[in-house]
Amino acid sequence: MTARQTPDPRRPSGPLRRGWTTGACATAAAKAAFEALITSDFPDPVTITLPRGETPSFALCRSALGDGWARASVVKDAGDDPDVTHGAEIAATVRPAPAGSGIVFRAGEGVGTVTRPGLPLPLGEPAINPVPRRMMRQAVEEVARAHGVPADAEIEIAVPGGAALAEKTWNPRLGIVGGISILGTTGIVVPYSCSAWIHSIHRGVDVARAMGLGHIAGATGRTSEAAVQAAFGLPLEGLIDMGDFAGGLLKYVRSHPLPRLTIAGGFAKMTKLAQGALDLHSGRSEVDVRWLARLMAEAGAGPAAVEAAARAGSGAEVLALAQAEGLPLPATVADRAAATARAVLGSAPVAVDTLVVDRSGAALATSGHG
Repeated sequence: MTARQTPDPRRPSGPLRRGWTTGACATAAAKAAFEALITSDFPDPVTITLPRGETPSFALCRSALGDGWARASVVKDAGDDPDVTHGAEIAATVRPAPAGSGIVFRAGEGVGTVTRPGLPLPLGEPAINPVPRRMMRQAVEEVARAHGVPADAEIEIAVPGGAALAEKTWNPRLGIVGGISILGTTGIVVPYSCSAWIHSIHRGVDVARAMGLGHIAGATGRTSEAAVQAAFGLPLEGLIDMGDFAGGLLKYVRSHPLPRLTIAGGFAKMTKLAQGALDLHSGRSEVDVRWLARLMAEAGAGPAAVEAAARAGSGAEVLALAQAEGLPLPATVADRAAATARAVLGSAPVAVDTLVVDRSGAALATSGHG
């Protein structure tokens, strides 16, 4: 018997609708604005080419033309993905640039600026990632060729309200200040693929490495993050909000090592890691209470307690039984979770340990220390 899986309550039933990245929306807006800068007419809808060859069309939300500038915007549709930027207006203002300068990017309202090393952009640059930049360059060059003009332009991307949206993202931890990032590697948002979260985990590790941090911690949630920060005095840049993606963090650290990694989480999540699961989401892995019951038996629990544990409906119920018996079950789980992490890290020169916390954030056990 295992604890029952629960689906993500946000996930709609039935087939899921794909959406568009902020990078795709910015590209559509920039292309329309550059076209209008040359011809005084805005294409609406405007069609762009994505990195894999798809050619979606976008309706414009707003457009305006002035002396030496053109502006167009697109409302981001993330499909059925619970994306924080769904419904945001992505605007591009395009101005002529000096001959031979090519395309220059600027951060407008609500788009962040890079202030720390470790990201794939130089310090001081707008937080417009490399693939969206390439998409915008290609779109502008396409329009320029069609009209026989040079592709010299300044593109300013703005997201009204983006600074508030950024507070719900990793940007403050990554040293991206003033707004959101313009992201996307394919132009398409695949609902519930969690690719943006895993991308943020990777960038968090990159920033920590660039800052020379010797110890980082991945936590499953806010409670465990607060506990691990208090336990080790880690700076904000050393805290990785890994959520359920222990595997995403461990595999990246394997190829981008740091001296020390701590994994922190509640008893149930850490039990899943101890069992060998790398995706700790309730819909994709589950607590095996019979496995926990066997650990209790190995620790000397009586037959009645072991039988009750094997029939339990949750990891929390098993934990309560173990605590009533005075058994160090959290320590065993911490050690087994650390063993799973070490197995994923392989020969990478990374010391790894784990911290198991209760629902209040109090430490229950750390690996190797009981």
